[in-house]
Amino acid sequence: MRDLIEALGAFGPPPRAQEADTRKVEATEEKMTSFVFKIQANMDPNHRDRIAFVRVCSGKLERGMKAKLVRTGKPMSLSAPQFFFARTRVTADEAFAGDVVGIPNHGTLRIGDTLTEGEEILFRGVPNFAPEILRRVRLGDAMKAKKLKEALHQMAEEGVVQLFSPEDGSPAIVGVVGALQLDVLKERLNFEYTLPVEFEMSRFSVCRWISADDKGETLRFIEAHRGDIARDLDNDPVFLAQHAFSLNYEAERWKAIRFATVKDYQVRDKAA
Repeated sequence: MRDLIEALGAFGPPPRAQEADTRKVEATEEKMTSFVFKIQANMDPNHRDRIAFVRVCSGKLERGMKAKLVRTGKPMSLSAPQFFFARTRVTADEAFAGDVVGIPNHGTLRIGDTLTEGEEILFRGVPNFAPEILRRVRLGDAMKAKKLKEALHQMAEEGVVQLFSPEDGSPAIVGVVGALQLDVLKERLNFEYTLPVEFEMSRFSVCRWISADDKGETLRFIEAHRGDIARDLDNDPVFLAQHAFSLNYEAERWKAIRFATVKDYQVRDKAA
């Protein structure tokens, strides 16, 4: 086993530089930088824990250090970072470039978040794709509606599904890229939250994020299509269309509006 580990260390590639929005961060830099690439809730069902998996890009992450969460501009204490070995957790006193550590938190960290020792940078390359399937969630017990809302929010933060809240106040819509994600969502809601659910067809089948150089133009589009607009987890506007023809029709009418199929989890104006 020792020979295998030493061989992996000798022939494995070293940590590489990571592209940020303003510059390239080299793995050899002294200051700690890292980004969140995965969220996992309920790894320990008895404690309803929530772990943010962080890749260290440069410097040294130390237990107890203060790091800046660039999205909010606020400091946070990394009091209990952990290494994971299968089902075993070990406290990470130190972590270096290339290491992956888990940081317990209660909703503070999101996928795509950047942690630094003070520098204002955002790591890129964590995309959010427009879903191919849109469904409404039907709950048998209406008394558990609040619990379902919280569970769907947590599942969306993990990236299991995308969650869209229509502007007209109608029930939320979940979006997935493939049908298997619906099976995963159904099983996890039942097992982790004791929420047996079914899925109903939505009148929408196409979803696109909308934006424009002129924010006033975006607002005019939203006002003209109030029944077809929803907000994602970041409160960004989304246009919901019944089919591709409707999307193309509106794109022809509203030349100044961009209909995007991909969105970064974090962008500079979110961190400002």
